[in-house]
Amino acid sequence: MSLSVSCESVCQKRTLSSLLADRVIKRPKQEDLHQLQEAAIQLLNQNQNLASLLREVGSSTPSNVVCKEKATVEETAPGGLTPATAGSLLVSELRRQAVQQGVPVVALSVRLVLERLTEMTGGDVGEDCRALLTSSQRNHLDVLLQTTRELLFLGAFCPKLFWQEYWKDQKQPKLEVVHHLHSYNILTFKYILESDEGVGSWLLSQLKALCGWSAPEDQPEGRRAQQNILSTVLGILVGTAFEESQEDTGATNRRLSLFCSSLLDDMLSWALDTLDDTQSTQSDGTAPELWIQLFDASLCGVSVAPEALHRFFTHSLTHTLTYKPRLTVSEAIAMQNGWSFAKSSRLLISIFRKLAVIFSVEKLLCHLQQVMETHEINWQHVLSFLSTLLVYNPYAQPSLRELLSRLLSSAFESYDLEYMITAFLLARQGALEGPAFFPSYSDWFKVSFGGASGYHGHSKKSLVFLLKFLSDLVPFDPPQYLKVHLLHPPYVAVKHRSLFLEYISLAKTRLADLKVSVENMGLYEDVSGAAGPLVQPECRALQDVEKAVSLFENTGRISATVMEASIFRRPYFLTRFLPALLTPRSLPVKADAQMSFIEALRKADKIPAVQYTSYVESCQKQRQHNKLGMHVESNDDPLEVLKVQLKEFRRLAIDGNDGDVSAQVSRISHTLGVIFPDHEEHIVLQTVIKLNLEAPLAPDPHVKVVNMILRSFCQCIVDVSQTNPPNKQSLWASQFVSVLLGHTQLVSALIHRLWDLFHHQGSSLSAAHVLGLAAFVVHLHASKSQSPLVQMVPSLLPKPVPVTEALSCALTCSTHTNMLFCVRLCVAAVCYGLCKADAPSQLQDYIPNSLYKKLSYLIPRLIPEARRKPISSESAEASVSPEGVDQEVEQPGLWGAATHPSTTWRNTAWHVWMHPGFQQLVQLPQYQLVFAEWLSTELRVQRNEDVLSDPERQEYQQWACLELYLSCPVERGGCGGDMKTLCSHILNAIMDQQLCGQRQVDPHHRPSETGTCLPDILSRLQELVYDMGLTGHYSSRRGGGGDDPCHFLFELLSQRCSLSPDSQSISRELNLQHTLQTWNRVLLALPAVLLVCVRSQGGMRTLDCQTLVEHVNQHQRKVCSPAGLLPYHITAHFLRGVLSASVSCDHSSGEVNKAWSQISLHCPLLLVSTVHWWSCLSPVLTSLWHHLMDGDPLPEQLRLLADCHQWACSSVKVTPSQMPSGPALLLASSLHCAWRGVGGGQKKNHDFRATLEMLGQVKERQYKQVLVFLLFLCVTDLLSTLLYPQEVKKNCLGARELCTDILTRLVDSPDWLLVFKCPKTEQALHQSVTMVTPDEYTRLMPLAFYSLLLEQSAELLERAARCPGFLHTAVFCYSSLLTLFLDGKPSSATTETTANQMDLTQILRRAQQLLLRTISQTSSTALSSSQLRQLESQCAALDPELAAALQSHFSSDSLSHDMDFL
Repeated sequence: MSLSVSCESVCQKRTLSSLLADRVIKRPKQEDLHQLQEAAIQLLNQNQNLASLLREVGSSTPSNVVCKEKATVEETAPGGLTPATAGSLLVSELRRQAVQQGVPVVALSVRLVLERLTEMTGGDVGEDCRALLTSSQRNHLDVLLQTTRELLFLGAFCPKLFWQEYWKDQKQPKLEVVHHLHSYNILTFKYILESDEGVGSWLLSQLKALCGWSAPEDQPEGRRAQQNILSTVLGILVGTAFEESQEDTGATNRRLSLFCSSLLDDMLSWALDTLDDTQSTQSDGTAPELWIQLFDASLCGVSVAPEALHRFFTHSLTHTLTYKPRLTVSEAIAMQNGWSFAKSSRLLISIFRKLAVIFSVEKLLCHLQQVMETHEINWQHVLSFLSTLLVYNPYAQPSLRELLSRLLSSAFESYDLEYMITAFLLARQGALEGPAFFPSYSDWFKVSFGGASGYHGHSKKSLVFLLKFLSDLVPFDPPQYLKVHLLHPPYVAVKHRSLFLEYISLAKTRLADLKVSVENMGLYEDVSGAAGPLVQPECRALQDVEKAVSLFENTGRISATVMEASIFRRPYFLTRFLPALLTPRSLPVKADAQMSFIEALRKADKIPAVQYTSYVESCQKQRQHNKLGMHVESNDDPLEVLKVQLKEFRRLAIDGNDGDVSAQVSRISHTLGVIFPDHEEHIVLQTVIKLNLEAPLAPDPHVKVVNMILRSFCQCIVDVSQTNPPNKQSLWASQFVSVLLGHTQLVSALIHRLWDLFHHQGSSLSAAHVLGLAAFVVHLHASKSQSPLVQMVPSLLPKPVPVTEALSCALTCSTHTNMLFCVRLCVAAVCYGLCKADAPSQLQDYIPNSLYKKLSYLIPRLIPEARRKPISSESAEASVSPEGVDQEVEQPGLWGAATHPSTTWRNTAWHVWMHPGFQQLVQLPQYQLVFAEWLSTELRVQRNEDVLSDPERQEYQQWACLELYLSCPVERGGCGGDMKTLCSHILNAIMDQQLCGQRQVDPHHRPSETGTCLPDILSRLQELVYDMGLTGHYSSRRGGGGDDPCHFLFELLSQRCSLSPDSQSISRELNLQHTLQTWNRVLLALPAVLLVCVRSQGGMRTLDCQTLVEHVNQHQRKVCSPAGLLPYHITAHFLRGVLSASVSCDHSSGEVNKAWSQISLHCPLLLVSTVHWWSCLSPVLTSLWHHLMDGDPLPEQLRLLADCHQWACSSVKVTPSQMPSGPALLLASSLHCAWRGVGGGQKKNHDFRATLEMLGQVKERQYKQVLVFLLFLCVTDLLSTLLYPQEVKKNCLGARELCTDILTRLVDSPDWLLVFKCPKTEQALHQSVTMVTPDEYTRLMPLAFYSLLLEQSAELLERAARCPGFLHTAVFCYSSLLTLFLDGKPSSATTETTANQMDLTQILRRAQQLLLRTISQTSSTALSSSQLRQLESQCAALDPELAAALQSHFSSDSLSHDMDFL
């Protein structure tokens, strides 16, 4: 009977079910169902066709519901025909037909099933159709196999016979049909694999065709079937090939196991063969990829034991590493740079990832070592496998280092070249992936061989072995590795130096052959064996120029490297370095560092004149054409490539697969290396990047790249944070930032852009931007070991600082807008860091201390409730949220508070403030906002743009000073309860701000002179100091009266003004002047009464002005302008202090008199200043005294002041009156003040000369002292006219004439000589008067001496020469003046001269002539022996002619041993 009979006759007949149904209707009586079925069978036996019966039983009518997954058929027809019944019907017919035909039943059933199967699948055409069945065919096949399984169960079917017939009839059976036979347990794959030798080739072709089949998008069922078939076949092959059991020990099983293993190897080889076809396009085929994707533990592990899966992956990894070992070692060395991860095939990377996923890094590297030792290997596959392992596994680096160490140890123990070759290739491959994954080749080479403890350092044989190996590599080594060996040579003992010189010669010859001259190596070249674009000599020279200019700017000198290169590397210096340095550009108006460096080289004759002239001319032509920098020229725009890569990176970051992220980061790094061609894979020393605050941003392409990077990072942060908090995210952010830090030029552009965003555009940034940039800063801080240092220009900080600290300087807190942005960014950064740290020990790694301090300042300032909860380790126990802070936001945790759409910065800031981790950090010194830092920040706040009103600011500052920092321990940045320390900090902060404002170059960062919180802080200082004076809080710790406010105030100034005794530099003197001027401004803001001490002695309260006197003598006199005169407001402030303090004494008037007597004797500057300003001071002091003392008359000393002033004024206007009885200096000062106040006029000058004549005629010593002091004051005016001729007032121009008048009346007395003698050796009269003027005037008294004498008449000079002690004083002044001239000190005195002044050299010449004439006219007994020895020792080296004259005139026999004048 044929199964191919037409179905038309069958279709005309009624079906079995309908027939049975009709019979039931016609015979409504209930008969036995079994009898009814037997009757039906008899009827069918007479009329039914066997093929039609099989088709009917196997039909997929609605009465048969096919469950494909379970391969079962559930009968649901109302007739109740079960599969068993249908099978029995079919078997009965089969037996009847078999008897009729004389064939076995099983043969007939096999032929029937085979014909039905052919009918279902035989009509397919086309390549795609042969791969898989259609959905309809799959349904019919399921039902047919269900029926076949029933026949098998009833003994009417033979699977083996069926396979023989099917294999014979179908040359290429469908793999899906075989899969279904296996699934229905009709035939097993093991039997099929054993059945015929051609099964292997058939299965391979079927698997390849199925892998290459692409299911239409509208047929998901086909894709599921494809995946199911492939995974089932793979599982069976793996289980058969690699499972070991005690039963499978026969030869047949071993043969089958090898056969399956061979099939798996063939499929893997097929995938590997496609690599050669797709290598050039970098786009792997999808068919092999589909097969490789099946290598997964979750797919194979269902039907395969874990041990078998391990053996399969190990075997496959070995097969991949050893597949087609065509390359020699020398070829691998030369081609290795093209095998980095970024350049490897995606399919090959996928193979390695799948095979390595279930093994640890240690096992993989051990297996790799074993394979390399026992097999011929494919070097490309081996090295690509290592790169994949480094990129995808963060723990691979230490394991690789251990492997390299073992290889090198073994190599030098047995002197095995194979170990050496393996170690070097593996180390170089790791270096290709960059510092984020493995140290650079130069680093590894230095660590391994750079020291005496290296692997080669224990014997000469080891050294020879290393050098021999390196020499053998030379013909094949790329130039970057040769340069590593030359610039970072291995350690070689001195006695073996000649051995290494041979290698140097060989390597240099090889570099010359490659046209990579050693001369073209950069001066500061960072040699790395890493992959990346080869830096051209021009680019290297530009890097050298940048480094040389930077060193010159920091040191002010040409670096030794440049100087040596100009001599020993002259070709490179002339042809590379100088052209790069002298690139024409538009020169700035003010010379920058590069211009200064060029000028220094020109002065050192290092730049040829012709080349320099050409440079200058070219710069002039370029003045209107500013060079913009880099231009990207490429057919494939790197910016577009980077944009696509960043988009893919964003997707991978959301998926959270660390391996995929690492791979994409590596590709991004490669693209960045194209955009930034000076990409450095390794940083030998920590780079210092200059952050020029005044320069514009980087060239436009760089800005675009930086914006793309920052935008992508912010998007990734926002997207990833929606699903996971920071500590649950993958390592994508740290890997991304780590790779960016490997590009120095990119890092520089990033820092510049971040500074610009933070400093100028912060208020315009959205919440997403703030969150993303904050996280970026946190990861920069976490990677600070890899980050460069930043040197800001102009310098805001004294030395280079980490990136995060530099960026924090951009976050100013001076205005409301700046504060809000700063607190938003810092809260986001600290919140991210708190959530990122998995343990308290990691908080420092993720929270920058500079941002933490800004929050410590801003949160209490902006949220008053935080002042009630200051930072402490206990304050996080229980907290009450401030008004406006939503408690419901606490539910999702701290990160939820930061990223919740409805949250505000106040909510997040409060949660951060109360977080235990935030409270814990305050215990660390580097996270403590000390009082000095708080003051510095507060003083920069602009009052008119402050977020706080004046009362709120006062309340906040009082809280900070009195509640926060006063009681805070000193070790935590507070004052330890000491009010003196608190006031000292405030005083120092105020003065530091004022001095910083004077010295700051950058106008954008200079503190504003108006509008700051300086008045507020001064008010706090006044409150504190006055409180100290009233309550005596200052003496609570030490006791006694030595701790009065005046003492600690003046002591503080002394500490700031302290100079080393030998320090006379102009810069130090200018700093001192700035300090004192700033101090005076602060001093005037303090209560005057606190500047004078009140002592309690014997039950009496008295004034003590000693501290005030010392302050004026030591400090104030150094900054007087004009010299010898305190400013009016300072003088008045001191005197008000004396009068106000006297009120608390028992005898106020008497204490004022005592105090003024002390001032007159020990503080001549204050006396002279008081006299000078008396006309202005008198009404002020009189009014104050009457107010304090209820109208009592002025104290006696003040009345004396008034009397002396009145006497002096009358002396220059009318006939001289009786001179008051007062101190000589007081009278002289009064006369000097009156003379300066009179001005010109012949009549008035005549009256004043009459007063001088009267004083000169009186023989009493007191009157002569008045003239001496008056002469001193006039000589001071004379020096002012010499030193500052353009600044002296008109009243001082007659000082020379007045000095002459006074000298005429004093010339016969030796008293006037005291004015010009050394204060260290003379009487007290001279010592006191010198405390009026600065030390500079005292040093220049010899100049005044000769400037005055040389203008006198011959008669007056003759009288002066006869004066006792004149010669000694004249020689002393001459030697002192000559010394000053040689030291260059009095140069300022001769910079500007008038017609009446002489040149200093002329003064010295005429002074010598005067001395020589005076010596010849002086008696030989005018000098004592001690005086002569002193003068000869002084003049011997300075003026031998004068010394000889002294020795010749004053012979030893005629010297007086008793006559020592004065």
